[in-house]
Amino acid sequence: MAECAHGSARPQHRLVERLLAVVAALAAAAPAPVLAHPVPFSYVDLRLEPKQIEGTVVVHIYDAAHDLQVARPAALLTANVAAGESSAFIAVIGHRLRILADGQPLQIEWGHLRPLPERESVSMPVRIAVDSVPATLTVLGPLITYESEHQTFVNVYEGDRVSQSILDRDHPGFEYFSGSRQGIIAVVKKFLPAGVHHILVGPDHLLFLVGLLLLGGTVRRLLAIITAFTVAHSITLSLAALAIVAPPSRIVEPAIALSIMYVGADNLLVRDGRDLRALIAFAFGFIHGFGFASVLQEMDLPRATLGWSLFSFNAGVEVGQMLVVVPVATAIGLLRTHSEVAGRRLVVAGSLVVIAASAFWFVQRVFFTE
Repeated sequence: MAECAHGSARPQHRLVERLLAVVAALAAAAPAPVLAHPVPFSYVDLRLEPKQIEGTVVVHIYDAAHDLQVARPAALLTANVAAGESSAFIAVIGHRLRILADGQPLQIEWGHLRPLPERESVSMPVRIAVDSVPATLTVLGPLITYESEHQTFVNVYEGDRVSQSILDRDHPGFEYFSGSRQGIIAVVKKFLPAGVHHILVGPDHLLFLVGLLLLGGTVRRLLAIITAFTVAHSITLSLAALAIVAPPSRIVEPAIALSIMYVGADNLLVRDGRDLRALIAFAFGFIHGFGFASVLQEMDLPRATLGWSLFSFNAGVEVGQMLVVVPVATAIGLLRTHSEVAGRRLVVAGSLVVIAASAFWFVQRVFFTE
């Protein structure tokens, strides 16, 4: 009995061994994947010189093989295979890279594709002839488009300065401002009008200022109010733009609405000539500065010229303020001179409008904004 049991077990054992051998043979014969899908990054490095822009484009072999329809990505790590795909690389992937100098497209001279085995990537040198270092250099991408998550890292070098950005489907462009005088002028031309535009289309900031002006006053008093507001919002604008302090907009925006409401209420409750408007403007100016900064941060601040960007945007905000403050303050002053009663009625009616509008914004921003 024991022998029969042992004998019947032996064929089963051999059958298992044969099955394992077949599986092992199939596994060995099957083509193993060369690599898993890499992190979806590509790179564009550009160096600005007086008469030319030199650079390098780097793409992972997985992404290059996909777009060039190369069956085996690892084949691109062979020098002659990579070189043979140069024309296709320029036509397909290189076509997506566009570089503009001062708004005008530049002609890119492409080199030959070569492997970078240590990075499992391929690279291609680029060269662009220029008459001089442009004031602004715009880089448009990304290089790989079949994946929504893909990012193209852009590095621009100018002397000791380095400016970096990331291009993707949602942010396809990067604008670099050179360190030359022309570059600084270009920064001012972009950010000063942006500051003017923001204050003029921002009804909450304007209503805050108008609320502060309703009580009227001497030119010196009004200048003190505007200066206090300017100093305060300039501080927090800079802090937020430098990412030192950056409270979330879901807190800042309702707080701005409350600051406006407070101004309207204070106008109605003021007694015995008490005038704390300069202090109010300074205290709440800090909150409004964070509101200005949220717009500035969306403009992809150029780090290499950050100081000039902040200065220009802030100067634009002040210009926009004065475009409103001067005519409003003048009109209120003329009305008070003509009729003190009409002036008091304006304070009441205007303050009620300020309170109602700010209450609406507060409810909207707290309960109806994601």
